Amino acid sequence: MNSTKLSYYLIFLMLVISLISSFLVFDLVPNTIPSHWNAEGKVDGYSPKELGLFLMPIITILVIITIIIIPKIDPKKKNIKKFRFYFDVFVVTLTGFLLYLHFLTIFYALELIKNMILMLLPAFAFLFFVIGIMVEKAKQNYTIGIRTPWTLANEKVWEKTHEKTGKWIKIASIITLIGIFFQGLEIFFILTPIIIVFIISTIYSYYLFSKIKNK
Repeated sequence: MNSTKLSYYLIFLMLVISLISSFLVFDLVPNTIPSHWNAEGKVDGYSPKELGLFLMPIITILVIITIIIIPKIDPKKKNIKKFRFYFDVFVVTLTGFLLYLHFLTIFYALELIKNMILMLLPAFAFLFFVIGIMVEKAKQNYTIGIRTPWTLANEKVWEKTHEKTGKWIKIASIITLIGIFFQGLEIFFILTPIIIVFIISTIYSYYLFSKIKNK
């Protein structure tokens, strides 16, 4: 069994688990459940449980549809095949992240956890690390990776930018994990490192392109 078929089975399994869990707790949660949290981890939005309990399964379905379509419609789909294993690992990890978020939503509605953002930190850190691995391996295409005008215009710029950016994202994931020890600043440790990485990678791709062009 290749990695793509295995990823489809795993994603489908996680979708089934999320749906079953929603039905199991449907009568246990209040009619309205928390659906949005602010930067401090406090609830600032509620949804009817009919929506809140089935939002993540719906998003998971959309993810499945997306991952089936992207590799088929990208003009450089042959290049995606070159790192398809790492793309499949990323998609399974992303689906697992959504399942984890789904469970956290249920646990919060049942008052089993209090700090949503803190519980998300390790999951974000792991997701970022997997993204870093995939970015390092990504070959030039139009849908996955650091798609700046300069990486898309030059394959060498793409390769060097992604090699560096992948390492930077993995460093960002470690910084994100450190946020566990700084309660109240969790959202800062989730967003700031990854935003900085993508700003730097954009500038770096332009620098590489200019350097090659001048030569």
